[in-house]
Amino acid sequence: QVQVVESGGGLVQPGGSLRLSCAASGSAFSINAMGWYRQAPGKQRELVAVITSGGATNYADSVKGRFTISRDNGKNTVYLQMNSLKPEDTAVYYCNADYRRSILSAERTSWGQGTQVTVSS
Repeated sequence: QVQVVESGGGLVQPGGSLRLSCAASGSAFSINAMGWYRQAPGKQRELVAVITSGGATNYADSVKGRFTISRDNGKNTVYLQMNSLKPEDTAVYYCNADYRRSILSAERTSWGQGTQVTVSS
């Protein structure tokens, strides 16, 4: 089982920056893609950014050019650098990790508990 823990959320003014971290720990044969999602009140959870173990990335159109996802495979940690934050970025941000328990096992996904990001003046 792999556990995922997010950190780094908080309150920031519009135009400001925050950096989120997500650490995956536990027993796994491999940890593959890791990603960030967010859920605003009354809305569905949506993809923010995802990064593969090889470093390929994909972003939601709403954050392209403002957010950057990166990864330290040695630490099984993924980061989300958020710049030029807008009030509409306010949400609970969740991290997930796709992993395999063994070479023959199916891929599973583990989710973190989420961290609140509030963009407000």
